[in-house]
Amino acid sequence: MKLKIHRFTAMGCPCELRFYGKKEKEIENAFRQCVARAKEFEHKYSRYLDDSVTTSINRSAGKSRTTIDQETFALLDYAQVCFELSNGFFDITSGTLRQCWNSQTTELPSQIQIENCRSRIGWEKVTYSETEIFLPVKGMELDFGGIVKEYAADALVASAQKNGVEFGLINLGGDIAMVGPQADGSPWNIGIVHPTIKGATIAKIELSSGALTTSGGYERFIEIDGQRYSHLLNPKTGFPTDSMLSATVIADQAVVAGSITSIALLNNEKEGLRWLEDSKLPYLAITKNLDCLGTLARTD
Repeated sequence: MKLKIHRFTAMGCPCELRFYGKKEKEIENAFRQCVARAKEFEHKYSRYLDDSVTTSINRSAGKSRTTIDQETFALLDYAQVCFELSNGFFDITSGTLRQCWNSQTTELPSQIQIENCRSRIGWEKVTYSETEIFLPVKGMELDFGGIVKEYAADALVASAQKNGVEFGLINLGGDIAMVGPQADGSPWNIGIVHPTIKGATIAKIELSSGALTTSGGYERFIEIDGQRYSHLLNPKTGFPTDSMLSATVIADQAVVAGSITSIALLNNEKEGLRWLEDSKLPYLAITKNLDCLGTLARTD
């Protein structure tokens, strides 16, 4: 079997498919189907596109209900689970805080500005069913960014398998889902990015099945007066989080691994580590002191 690699961009990040196959046409077809599925998720849930489901929902906030399909309902249901498990830290209505904290921010926002944004946050205010959703406050916004890429990775695994791929992996901007091991049965070697040394890895993890995701605030940040602030925002305070540098988790599904790591980083470092430990999933946490902790903590 030959290894074929296909790279593309979707959902604002570089993506890579690594598939083994005997027939080149079958692999190329699997590539096409997976890319099309990824682009479908991007078009459907991007908050930047005028005709996306997300934009339609947000545009109707405080006005009317929006019709949704079963896939969107499933995402909303999972967001509800994450909200409950995280005690409100994982809140897909918290995107309005980007009005206070973004790449154009040059000074710390005032408490009044933050409270104005926070008044439009609150997943508990949202009502939805299998067929429709309503955001009750004008200016409220949904942002599926915390779960849709991972959800898409799982969907691409199903698409690849449906198209005959038995051995391979899917990498959507660092969210990695296994189609299967390498063709000889050996695991894939996945490098975990070093949070402070560009281009370096801090650990390597072998994986043949399931999924692995990493969350961290080291690549995307806001700098104000020489101080770096995480792009991860706490919906309860309205301020950037001050947590560990990164968290990596292995789970059966990418969407589960991704939500576990996101919730860990939305908490402070101590509570985030406790959350990872309580998840009972294999994890690697990189603390602010660059300590590697967790069941996957085997450094290079």
